[in-house]
Amino acid sequence: MADDITLDGAPVTDAAAPDAPREGRGAPRGDRGRGRGGNDRGGPGGERGGRGRRDDRGGRGGRDEDGGEELIEKLVHINRVSKTVKGGKRFGFAALVVVGDGKGRVGFGHGKAREVPEAITKATASAKKTMVRIPLKEGRTLHHDGKGRFGAGKVNLRSAPAGTGIIAGGPMRAVFESLGVADVVTKSVGSSNPYNMIRATFDALTEQTSPKSVAQRRGKKIADLLGRGGAVTAVEADAAAEAIVE
Repeated sequence: MADDITLDGAPVTDAAAPDAPREGRGAPRGDRGRGRGGNDRGGPGGERGGRGRRDDRGGRGGRDEDGGEELIEKLVHINRVSKTVKGGKRFGFAALVVVGDGKGRVGFGHGKAREVPEAITKATASAKKTMVRIPLKEGRTLHHDGKGRFGAGKVNLRSAPAGTGIIAGGPMRAVFESLGVADVVTKSVGSSNPYNMIRATFDALTEQTSPKSVAQRRGKKIADLLGRGGAVTAVEADAAAEAIVE
């Protein structure tokens, strides 16, 4: 009977006949092996994809858009903290972040976590919730000088003419860059702790007032306030009043 079996016109002997089932059996085993390998690789790959999606969710939570506006995020300081528990210490990280839109809104926040990225994400979310609006003169500097204090930290802020730049230390520079200030002169006196410096800076910034708000509060025109004492003429006062950007 073996002589009657042909494969592509060639007779198949009895010795070759048992090999065909083994080849057939071998192919499924190879396929199953590749299937298992593919599933195994797909499993961790899926897990990596899951981790990537979690990172994306964290990115969306800390995305740079808030109400359609891009936000500037500045990492000011990272500190390693520890908690003593039974059996040893648990280490974590604390992050201090400043967030602003570059157009007069700024905020700061801090967060703690076991990993640095998570601590930064928490700090960024906290900073976005505490953003405040600061009036700027011509959209580039402060309206007037100011002083701020928090604990042992003291800061002095002064408005500056165009072209001065940001003359400030690290933590304070991050605040003004996020706020959108282009010209300012600052001085830190006392504590150099970044947390105290940031809070003292915000204490001084929240005391900033614009001529527009003062005029509304006093029931006068902006030109009347700018033209007091004869320092400028009425025409110059009117032009300066129109140029004021809240």
